[in-house]
Amino acid sequence: MGPFITGGGNLAILDDKRYEGIGQRLRDAGFRPDTSAKGHPVRQRWIHSMFPSAKIEFLIPLAGSESEPGKSQSLEYELAAFIIEGLEVAFNNPITVGLEGITLFGETASRQIPVCNPGAFVILKALAFRNRGKFKDAFDLFYMVRNYGSGIDEVAAYLSPLKDTDPGRQAIAILREDFLHEKALGPMRAALF
Repeated sequence: MGPFITGGGNLAILDDKRYEGIGQRLRDAGFRPDTSAKGHPVRQRWIHSMFPSAKIEFLIPLAGSESEPGKSQSLEYELAAFIIEGLEVAFNNPITVGLEGITLFGETASRQIPVCNPGAFVILKALAFRNRGKFKDAFDLFYMVRNYGSGIDEVAAYLSPLKDTDPGRQAIAILREDFLHEKALGPMRAALF
């Protein structure tokens, strides 16, 4: 999951223009907007000019009736963010992951990075599966539940505090409808992926 362009789980960043200048700072660091297979600019995904596998994808939570999941929200001239339903749960009880390696400029670095916990990940993937129906979303759900930590009980422990949120209730309904038995839509699409 890419960087989140949010104001602590809300859209304050849009109100006080905290995003202004991000595009220029990205350009100064060697990034540029990506392009689609048809050569059109993809303003919500930026790639590094020397290292095209280095990508930054900007996400923003669903806000109001004018927002539509999967569409983009313009932030500035060359910068946008994908609108993601339920993204606010990613900020509830994040876990910290240690990263070590070499930067794009050859420096060694070590950082502790907050990422969404496995319960929030399950919610986001369930909502994405319902909105897009992609085989990869079904597989990502299966992979997380099967492989995270000590297994399904640990994932369920992270999911439990989120089950009474709107995104949590929606995700649980989706999981019941699409993943309850092996011939259901979710398991079949995960297997085909």
